[in-house]
Amino acid sequence: MSQDLRADVEAVLRLPAVETILEVVCRTTGMGFAAVARVTEDRWVACQVRDEIAFGLKPHGELKVETTICNEIRRSGQEVVIDHVGRDEAYRGHPTPAMYGFQSYISVPIVLPGKGFFGTLCAIDPRPATLRTPQVVGMFRLFAELIASHLEAQDRLDTANLTLVDERRTSELREQFIAVLGHDLRNPLASIDAGAHLLGKLPLSKDASAILAMMQSSAKRMTTMIDNVLDFARGRMGGGLTLDRSKHALAPVLTQVAAELVSVRPDPPIETAFDLAAPVLCDPGRVGQLASNLLANALIHGDGSQPVRLLATSGPTGFELAVTNGGPPIPPAALEHLFRPFERGAVVPGQRGLGLGLYIASEIARAHGGTLTVKSTVAETRFTFRMPA
Repeated sequence: MSQDLRADVEAVLRLPAVETILEVVCRTTGMGFAAVARVTEDRWVACQVRDEIAFGLKPHGELKVETTICNEIRRSGQEVVIDHVGRDEAYRGHPTPAMYGFQSYISVPIVLPGKGFFGTLCAIDPRPATLRTPQVVGMFRLFAELIASHLEAQDRLDTANLTLVDERRTSELREQFIAVLGHDLRNPLASIDAGAHLLGKLPLSKDASAILAMMQSSAKRMTTMIDNVLDFARGRMGGGLTLDRSKHALAPVLTQVAAELVSVRPDPPIETAFDLAAPVLCDPGRVGQLASNLLANALIHGDGSQPVRLLATSGPTGFELAVTNGGPPIPPAALEHLFRPFERGAVVPGQRGLGLGLYIASEIARAHGGTLTVKSTVAETRFTFRMPA
């Protein structure tokens, strides 16, 4: 027996309602044998059986499908009802009743939604029985539909359980992925960055200095990408972004962020303007990360001939940080998906990066109870982070 056919039989055996249905069928009709059968083009297999006449079949037992009337039902899709074989014009000369020794017979197709014919709910007895009535036929049809409904529900449950197992495996792989990013990539990258920093203190030729600057730029960009992917993975695993809030003077933090980016990418220049008289209650590291992501985005996608500006103010109403750049406005189609993960490159082909920088920046804003918005015109593109006091 094939694996699929065995699974179908086991699926019926797992339905407790089927045993009750077969008992009701026998008690109501007076027939001694009732079964749910899986019927295919070349197999007839008993799934569940009630046998009070020693017919001899048990679950997984088989009959030659070509010797059964169920095979004819599979082809026609129509039920067959016989009160008395000896008096039935269509079946009194049929070989099946004589082969299996029955006089009364009823079989109704079981049809699964979306999958088609499954098998039959059938009953036989060596004695005649009154079966061709609306009550008996209606009962069999109802039970056949009920069995089909139970099988469909069970299949959905099995699929959901498999999905849950797959999600658990995916979660484990995600955790391993985070471990690789957090340790196995960060450590060698830190070594490369430290080595480049030491080389920068030595006298180098113009060409060597250019190569060193490129290495430092790549290391900085890789570090940012790793940070963004780590934050994205943690957020999708349910941990969300963690904040360590304190009242902090943000001018030094933002100045350092701008200086780091200028050191690896001096053109276009970054202009800063801060009005931060009072400390801001925030996570300074996360605000620095937000500013770095916005500045990196502006440096990559803005007009390289115009400076990028970093503006920040704080006061009684709250804190505001803005990054502006010149260049063509962002297309309306891109604006709709700008803060979604992995979406930016798909909307504007040819752009570099994973498309996580703006998403992480928006998540940092949300974690602070603030908002991150964008306005893009021919004059400038401005990203604005606002956080209430």
